[in-house]
Order: sequence, then structure tokens, then C-alpha cells
Amino acid sequence: MSRFNPHMAGMLPDLNTLLSRYAENMMWLARYMERIENLARVLEVTEAFVRGADGRPVWESIVQINSDEERFRALYPAASEEDYLRFYVTDCANPSSIKAMAQCVRENARSARPLISTEMWMQLNVFTRWVLDLDMSDIRRTGLSALCNRIKQDCQSHAGITEGTLYRDQAWLFYLLGRHLERSDQITRLIDTRYHTLLPDASEVGSEIDMTQWASVLRSAAAYHAFRRLKPVTTTPANVVGFLLKNEGFPRSLALNLRHADSVLGALSTHYNLRRQCSDVQERLSELRAMLEDQTAEEIIIRGLHECMHWIQEQIEACQNSLAAAYWPPAEPVALSRQSQSQ
Repeated sequence: MSRFNPHMAGMLPDLNTLLSRYAENMMWLARYMERIENLARVLEVTEAFVRGADGRPVWESIVQINSDEERFRALYPAASEEDYLRFYVTDCANPSSIKAMAQCVRENARSARPLISTEMWMQLNVFTRWVLDLDMSDIRRTGLSALCNRIKQDCQSHAGITEGTLYRDQAWLFYLLGRHLERSDQITRLIDTRYHTLLPDASEVGSEIDMTQWASVLRSAAAYHAFRRLKPVTTTPANVVGFLLKNEGFPRSLALNLRHADSVLGALSTHYNLRRQCSDVQERLSELRAMLEDQTAEEIIIRGLHECMHWIQEQIEACQNSLAAAYWPPAEPVALSRQSQSQ
């Protein structure tokens, strides 16, 4: 018996084929909005809860989560706390900054304007315009926490408006696919970097410091209250890793998002006769899901948490590349005829 998937309910199969550029726009619109919300959450939690031995926020961990070490060092060789915030909030030279990603959201939304609702467009237009006008004085004046809260609320408003107004056709499916792939990637980066950066000394594992850091991991993933409902007493590395990777009741868990991504691809295959284009990605997702089901959280940690998270990230990137090759491949250059070349 197959599980009911609310994302797939009411799908309309007999619609015109979606232009490939629109599929790409919708997928990246979802991915960038998820990425912006996640970054705002990580910045806020790092400032409030993630402290080093000197009692100051460990901003370097965010650089490592996003694999931005080389770019950050090139722009800010003698980094200060303000440099980290500038790099991730207002610096357009960093494509991972909130401002740079907001510009990408704006461009993708504008390109997909014929598909998205008026409500979606108006909310995104106001949100991205506000972000693009931000500068460091805004952070100093309002405080980082207030700024991040505004960003998270606007991202969540976008998610609600999209859920309530976007037409259920292929554009919706590619939007969902982007959301689920992005959440899958972000949760593995968060687990990997927090565990290895914030606990450099193996002797600290299981200590009070260890528990505090794992609570910050949960908060960064917006999982703290959901986790406490199921695990009201013991906050251990295995419990936290197991919850974020394997629990299918939590919206940002790896297992849930891999299952939803697989369901989206199944809908594209079934309703739109795109089985050939989806098969490679479906095989990768099946392998990822089987790996999660076959191992406990304790086994994943013992065998190598970092190696496992890195492998999952590689597989998700391969899924994205396969989708791009199948649905919006780069146009091949048109060869000129001899007559054309001679004119």
C-alpha cells in the first residue's frame, strides 16, 4: 500500500509541456529561498548559542558549512566579526550571501512570471527589494537577530503563499524538487560541520559542552521543539543525528525530503511521460534511501559521520547535475553552412 503524499494530490496530468527554462527557474527559486532561510537561521543561532573557548561566536563554522573557505580568505584575510556578517549578508561578491541569493531569487521569479501567482510575485518583489537595499548599518541599527527573524518570516510567508496559490502542474513539481534537494543538502552540511568544528577535542564528546553544541544543531535546523517532543530527556549525538537524518515526521529531515523528492520524480514519470529523464536520479535517490534505512545513527557515526555526509552531498549534487542535463541542457552551438560563412 503506497503512502498518501499531499504534495502529489490533485496533480493535473493533461497539461502542456513546461518549457525547460521555466523548470530551471522554478527549481532554483525554491532552492535559493530555502538557502536564504537556512543561512538566516544559522547566523542567528551562531550568534546566540555557538561559542568558542573565548566565549565569542564561532563564525568560522558558517564558512565551513557553505564550503566558502577559499573565497572568504581571499576577500577578508584578517577577518573580524563584522567581516563575517558582511560576507554572508550584504557582500554581493559572495554568491552565498543573502543579498546575492536574493538577486537570484528575483531573477528567477521574473523569468517565471507567467507561471507564478500575483501574490507570489508581489511578496517576492517586496522581500527581495528590501534585502537588496540592506547594508551593514541596518545590521548595526536593528541587530542581527531582528534582521534574521525578518528574513525567516518572509521566507516562510513565501512558502505559505506558494503552497496556497501555485498551480499544480509541472512548475509546482520542479519547485518541490528544488525544495527537497536543498533541504537534503543543507541538513547534511549542518550535521557534518557542527559536529567536527565545534568538538575538536574527542574528550569533549558526551560532556556538557557536547550537549550544548548539539542543541545548537537542532536550533539551526528549526528542530529543537520537534526533537524535544520525542526525546524529552537525552540529547546525545546519536539521537540528534538519527532525528535529523532518519525521522520522517520532521519536515527538514534527510529521509523525509529524499522520499518526497522521489515522489515528485515519480509524478513527473507517471503524469508527464518523463520516465527516461528521471530514471538516473531515481536510482541515486533509491540508493541514498536504502543506505539510511540499512544503518542506525550509531553505525553511521562509528563508520565515519563526515565521510557519510560528504558522500550524500556528492550524490545530491549528482542528482542536480543529472536533472540539468536531462531537462535544461546547454544549447549546442549552431554550425554555419559554407554558404553562410562565405557571405
